Amino acid sequence: MSTVQRARDADRTAELTAALGAARARLARAAESVGRNVNEIELLPITKYFPATDVIILNQLGCLAFGESREQEAADKVASVRAELPEAPIRWHMVGRIQRNKARAVAGWAHTAHSVDSTRLLTALDRAAGEALAAGARPEPLRVYIQISLDGDTARGGVDVDAPDLVDEICGSANTAEALEFAGLMGIPPLEWDPDDAFARLAAERDRVQRDYQHRLELSAGMSGDLESAVKHGSTCVRVGTALMGQRPLTSPAVVTPVTSSSQTPPPPPSAEGSPR
Repeated sequence: MSTVQRARDADRTAELTAALGAARARLARAAESVGRNVNEIELLPITKYFPATDVIILNQLGCLAFGESREQEAADKVASVRAELPEAPIRWHMVGRIQRNKARAVAGWAHTAHSVDSTRLLTALDRAAGEALAAGARPEPLRVYIQISLDGDTARGGVDVDAPDLVDEICGSANTAEALEFAGLMGIPPLEWDPDDAFARLAAERDRVQRDYQHRLELSAGMSGDLESAVKHGSTCVRVGTALMGQRPLTSPAVVTPVTSSSQTPPPPPSAEGSPR
């Protein structure tokens, strides 16, 4: 490794160390301000478009879970990180929308899926996760969050919050699926909405659904720009991209920087959040 490359690696490690410390402190302040225990809230780095080397740095800083939103990029990155850290107990989360024809691939690497919004997708994921369990390709059921559409625009993903019978049907299917574990609900504030209003509505729906289940349902809610509001309304998993990773360094979702002696973080293009929206 050249002197220049070592300096770049050291610079990126310093950047991520500082950003992770700031994100953890921000989350702790948000939790404290509403009387919550910060240890009940997962800080999930969203690493889509970022190289495998960033995941490795963050893992060495104590991060054990990472979020991805594009299946092919994620599969390549998972393989690259596993080759470098074969014993690391990393949990990979699929936070982007999932096509049914990608269910088998997602079940091969994802610990958790955050964007499930139909019984057909549930069936495909259940079948794929069951096959992976039987083949020894995964050690445990696939955890799933049911995505809720807070404004009824289901074309952007999610089950309409104003269709409680449908929400209950899909949640029930997730709960009874043999190879899935029903984790809870996920939601994203619609464009132009006040995040406080959006997360209040999501929390109310979680409370309604919770009445039918004995196990505690989680909430996947909040990103870089609105995590304080999400924590206020009970989020148990905040998905942090830009505030932690910086601006997206890769221009193509098909590109994954492998872990090699020449891996480096390229210059960033214009700003974009590192998590689904």
